Amino acid sequence: MQKAAVTFSVLLYAVVVPFLEINDTHVFNPNWTPHVRIHEVWQLITNTSIGILCLWLVWKKNQVMLPGILSMLITGGFLVAFFLKDTYGGSMKYLDGNEKTLLGINIGLLGFGFAFALLVISTVRYLNKHKRSS
Repeated sequence: MQKAAVTFSVLLYAVVVPFLEINDTHVFNPNWTPHVRIHEVWQLITNTSIGILCLWLVWKKNQVMLPGILSMLITGGFLVAFFLKDTYGGSMKYLDGNEKTLLGINIGLLGFGFAFALLVISTVRYLNKHKRSS
């Protein structure tokens, strides 16, 4: 289960997010300052690179703890930023007021919340399994 949870979360933050953000709503948004854009591209490259490392560790080195923790840091980091958004003036709404939702829930919160929960559950199961066998 740990490998699947890591793989799912990596696909979200290393593939889906760049797909959703390399366009005129984010990276090429004419209303964003060049400084903001460089931070966005940096974050996309960093998260995708960490995702590639996680997949290599999981599927080639058969390691799950470090990739699980790294993936929890990335998905959990989004969740913390989401819940603190009012303290720094952040928003998940586009400049036109639209927000990507599914069943009335922001897709970022839904996807990363689900991924984070999967990672936590699979990590606890992994630790319990290996605790009993040692």
